[in-house]
Amino acid sequence: MSAPPRSWLFVPGDSERKLQKGGESGADALILDLEDAVAAGRRPLARGMIREYLGAKARRPQLWVRINPLDGEGLADAAAVVRAAPDGLVVPKVGGPAELLRVSHWLDALEAREGLPPGGIRLLSVATETAAAVLGLSDYARIPVPRLHGLTWGAEDLAAALGASSNQDAGGGLSLTYRIARSACLVAAVAAGAQPIDTLEPDFRDEAALHAACAAAHREGFTGKIAIHPAQVAPINAGFQPTAEEVAFARRVVEAFAANPGIGTVGMDGRMLDMPHLRQAERVLAAVR
Repeated sequence: MSAPPRSWLFVPGDSERKLQKGGESGADALILDLEDAVAAGRRPLARGMIREYLGAKARRPQLWVRINPLDGEGLADAAAVVRAAPDGLVVPKVGGPAELLRVSHWLDALEAREGLPPGGIRLLSVATETAAAVLGLSDYARIPVPRLHGLTWGAEDLAAALGASSNQDAGGGLSLTYRIARSACLVAAVAAGAQPIDTLEPDFRDEAALHAACAAAHREGFTGKIAIHPAQVAPINAGFQPTAEEVAFARRVVEAFAANPGIGTVGMDGRMLDMPHLRQAERVLAAVR
């Protein structure tokens, strides 16, 4: 079991300077953006720059590309960058897994065209940007998408889709609608066997808020978080790295089950532990870097 990326840093695909800084940021994964961060008139330029960047890197960090929505320039984006074999595509404004399967069919053809291994390019869904998408999150549990790596969510586009003046409550936190979307995204990702990735913190200067958000997301089950500035990468990586106490406990759990093969429950520290505890311990150890 390998550790999933903790930090997913967005980088505008049309900025050579920001592409370079992104590669030096320490992020586990870069999302080379062709959507919101790039003006429509500069997208042809950005596709070429991203293709060159993909071809020049040794794939540490992972390199993903956010394409445009499927009813826009998404196919043109995918056709332009697949030849350079990104690790995956980030698909925005996704209505549900059926739309991801449509992208997967594109990739089947594009990988064959470029002589790439079939199924090698994975998908990450931005899964809550429309009202219909939020209502359909349970579909991820019943419609398999073999290429699916992860689900993330976003509060800004959803607020615009709902006609809301803000996604915050009177106290400055997320209002109930967006907390529901966040929780549903987490549950849907786990049900689909995909990585649950928490959304961004918009004020990259507020490190205290970022630390608090990472701690909360880690407790709830998210295993990574979106970053919009290189300064957010180190706090995110630290926030999703298991503590020494968590690692020590996980090792003891794994050792206890290994010492009692074929047993579904074991006793430790006055507690009865069963298979869910073992799976969680294995996840903790897989996340150790």
